[in-house]
Parts: sequence; C-alpha cells; structure tokens
Amino acid sequence: MPDVLPKVSVIVASMNNEETIEECLQALLAQNYPPSHVEIILMDGCSKDKTVQIAKKYPVKICQIALNCPAAYNYAQKIAQHPILGFVDSDAKVEVDWLKKLVPHIDEPNVGGVSGSIDIWNVDNPWARSIGYELKTRYRRIGRYTARIATMNLLLKKSVIEEIGGWAEDMPSQYDTEFGYRLASKGYKIVYEPSSVCYHFNRPTLRKFYRQQLQYGKNTLRLYFKHDILARGDEITDIGMNIQPIWLLAIVCSFLLGIVPLLRPLWYLTSVLLIVMFVYYVYSAAKIAVEFKDNSAMRLVLLYYVRSVAWFNGAIITSIDYLGGRLK
Repeated sequence: MPDVLPKVSVIVASMNNEETIEECLQALLAQNYPPSHVEIILMDGCSKDKTVQIAKKYPVKICQIALNCPAAYNYAQKIAQHPILGFVDSDAKVEVDWLKKLVPHIDEPNVGGVSGSIDIWNVDNPWARSIGYELKTRYRRIGRYTARIATMNLLLKKSVIEEIGGWAEDMPSQYDTEFGYRLASKGYKIVYEPSSVCYHFNRPTLRKFYRQQLQYGKNTLRLYFKHDILARGDEITDIGMNIQPIWLLAIVCSFLLGIVPLLRPLWYLTSVLLIVMFVYYVYSAAKIAVEFKDNSAMRLVLLYYVRSVAWFNGAIITSIDYLGGRLK
C-alpha cells in the first residue's frame, strides 16, 4: 500500500433497488480504508420504491435526478470531491478489502483504472447462480490488463475520464464497452485484480433476465454502428456471443422463405441450424456445469436461448428506430 492513500469518491447509480441497496451501502461503508478518504454518492434515478428511504439511514450523499446511468455518472463526476472515482452497481456489494486491493495499481504506467472480479450474491437462486457461473467463466479470460470492464466494480482516475470526454449519454447500456474503446484509443488500460471481489445480484427469473438482455440487444447494435470494430468482440463478450443473434436471424429467414413451396428445402437448413445451436448450447452449459460441479448450470441452455432472442429482438427494435429516423 502507498504511504499516502488516495481519496476516492464512490458512485452508486440506483433505480428501484430496495432489495439490494442497504447491503450495497453497508459494504462500502465497512471498507478497510480510512473513512475520511471515502465519499459515497448515490445517484438515484427517481426510484418509486424505498431505495432512497433506505439510503437516507446512511452517511452518503444522495442525488435524485431522472438521468440514465452514464448521464448520472457524468453528473456525479462534477460534484465528486476526490481524484479517484469508484463505480459500484446498486445491485452489487464489495468485499471489505475492495479498495485496499485496487488502489495500489492506480498509479501504474498508462493505467486509467483498476477493476476486480465478479462473484454471485444470490447463490440460492439457481437461475442467478447459473448466470453467475457463465459470467465468472467469461471474466477468467481476462489477462493482467483489459480495455473495458463492467462498472459494477471499477476505479477510474477522474482526470482520465475528463480527458476522453466522459460517459456516452446516448448509450443507456453498453456504455462501459463504448467508454473502454475510447479509453484504449488514448493509450490507457485497466488493471484487472481478480483478488478484489464484488458480489452481483443476478437476475432471479427468466423474465427479468430477458428484459435486461433486451436492453443490451438494443444498445449493442447502436454500439457497433458507432464503433464497428467492437463487433469482433473481446475477452468478456467474444465473437461467438455476437454472432448468435445473426445465427437466429438465419434460422428465422430460412424458415419464412421455406413457406414458399419452391423454397421448401430451406426448412432442412432451418433444422440443421437449430440442431447446431442446440448442440453448441448444451456443450457450453455442460462445460460450465462440470467446472463448477453444479448440474443446475444446465439451465444455461435455456438462458442462452433467451439471451439470443432478446438480443435479436433488441437489434430489430433499434433497426426500426434508425429507419424511422428516431435514432441517429
């Protein structure tokens, strides 16, 4: 640890998170770090539940304003008192040494930020547990450094954020990937410190998972319109994930075209594509089930289908919005 610890402003963006906000804030306030060196800012998007009421029990700065997450981060940056900004999701909680483990890396050469690993908060729920297993598997592909990482567990230098122009407010989700692209283009990198753990409350039902992934699908296409090179994928979201909605499009098109009697043989192609997708999903889920010694991870087969459909539908919605002139 450095002799003089840097002061950190931790930003938590919330919206109707009464189920998790208390433990989130308690974990931040319990950090093994000088309390005088930590400022906590809760940016609440005008929650309708008891999120703010719960947060008022704790010594945190609360700002209620109707902004999406990247806009809330930009706003909080202006009022933050300290040179290091921490980002923790309101449905996540960090371990007691979270800051202590991340801070030593912040002044390494060409480093704009530091992040830790993700684990599962709601392990008793089999859907949430399966989602967490898959996310942990993807995070294990990250090396010593990365260009982008989720804002549920991240420290960034305020000066670097300002230098690259802040967060893209036109990206309600996928803003972390877009930010990482601009960060890397300026020659900065993010240190990955896996020993610093953040526990995420994963979506506990298929319906909630679909709604989350639908938003990702909408903004993923917008992201690729903005920076097409990102369609190649990275350590966390690889090319295999990115082509699944395209694969689904091929299935839908071959089936619909096969309705025409002359093109009926295309249904054989539909069948082949469906079988390949199913085998790929079963194989991927089985690998994770074996790795974590938990047969419940086979639920990932269904979760993979839900994610592909959500991304596919999201891409269609975004394409229609572009064609209709509602997006630029």
